[in-house]
This record gives sequence, structure tokens and C-alpha cells, in this order.
Amino acid sequence: MSRVGKLPIEVPNNVKVIIDNLLVKVEGPNGKLEQEIKDDVAVDIQDNQVIVNRANDSKQARAFHGLYRNLINNMVTGVSTGFTKRLKLIGVGYRAEVKGQNLILNLGYSNPVDYKIPEGINITVEANTTIIATSIDKQKLGQACANIRGFRPPEPYKGKGVRYENEVVRKKVGKTGVK
Repeated sequence: MSRVGKLPIEVPNNVKVIIDNLLVKVEGPNGKLEQEIKDDVAVDIQDNQVIVNRANDSKQARAFHGLYRNLINNMVTGVSTGFTKRLKLIGVGYRAEVKGQNLILNLGYSNPVDYKIPEGINITVEANTTIIATSIDKQKLGQACANIRGFRPPEPYKGKGVRYENEVVRKKVGKTGVK
């Protein structure tokens, strides 16, 4: 039995979960989310809890068991409290600003990087060097932050670049110059 899949999902009072054949809909104060599920997994609602069970014991069903339980749990958490990720810009002259639906990043290139903010994600900039991204969809938020980080990943010698706030970059020793 899956250790993750067998755990029930607690549904807060202000969140509504609807199961319609192979579609799970979650509505809450922050918005609505939908997730299609495979027929290898059965989803039930009992006493303000969502319970995910396997339809059979195949390898595919065992793999989907924990996956769909976590996806539904992330949907419930997203519509009730939401998700937040923070990115830091480390480097001389590195800064960010939001103009309309675009994030303008100065990352040491000859031209600024213009990133169109995806729908459903809210991005704010704090002190020109901290990007705060919030969303109800954990997957979209993670992908958007990974795209922003991908413009200038932290390099190992000086640590310059875009990194997550709690990310630790291991620095390498440079050349010694001794012959």
C-alpha cells in the first residue's frame, strides 16, 4: 500500500470537492481547479475527507495512487491558502520590475529579459532583487519560477544569478595562479 496514497485528505469547511466520473473539481475562496484522473484510481468523499483508492493492484495503479492523492491535496491547499515562492537576484546591477503582465529582468546581458507572466500567477517585486510569485496551482507556479531561474542560473564561482530564497549554492575554488 502506498504510504502517501493511503492518507486521507482533510477538506476545510470553505472548500468544496466535486467528483464527476474521471474529473475532480475543487472550489474554494481563492478559485477553482480541475484534475482529470485515470480509471486505475477511485476517489471517494467521506466525512469531510477525500480518500483515494486503487481500482486494481497493477503496477500502473500503484504508481497513480500516491500521485493523484498528492495532486488532489495540492488542489485543496491551493484553493484554500495558495502557494508562494520567492526568488533572489544575486549580482551587481541585477534587478527586476513588473510592467503590466511582463516581468523585466536585468541580469547582466546586453538587453533586459522580458518574461510574460502566465495567467493565474501573481508576481510582485520587493526591493528590486526579490521576486515573490503566488498562485493557487502549484505546478504552474513551480514551472514559472523554474523558467525565471533558467534565464541566469546561479554560477558556482561567485554565486551570481537567480536562485530560490532558501537555495544553497556550493561555491567552487577558482584558479590559484601558481605554476
